[in-house]
Amino acid sequence: MNTFDKRKYPRIDSHNLVSYVCLDEENHISGGGMGRTLNVSEGGILLETHIPINLHPAVSLTIGLEDELMNIEGKVTYSKKRADGKFETGIQFLESDEKKLRFLKQFITLFTGESDNL
Repeated sequence: MNTFDKRKYPRIDSHNLVSYVCLDEENHISGGGMGRTLNVSEGGILLETHIPINLHPAVSLTIGLEDELMNIEGKVTYSKKRADGKFETGIQFLESDEKKLRFLKQFITLFTGESDNL
């Protein structure tokens, strides 16, 4: 069984700029920057960056959809360096806020081309 078979939510290819802030154990900012999404699902995001995002206890992502910005909390599940020198980091969303979950669904719907009502 491969990794894709274990996923709860399907991943959708998405290439958008995202800003992120890394937080330490005491919720203090310990780093941050900009990245580009490679794919996204209701459960997480794969982020491409020029610097590594180590296994921080928490990451706060700012994602834009049209004129709205949303901060979404997550945790780093893995990070690896690619042959081209960039880094890919898997981030699992930790949100339970209904408004943020609806925002994520709208974000994903935008990139799947679906027009279903949420």
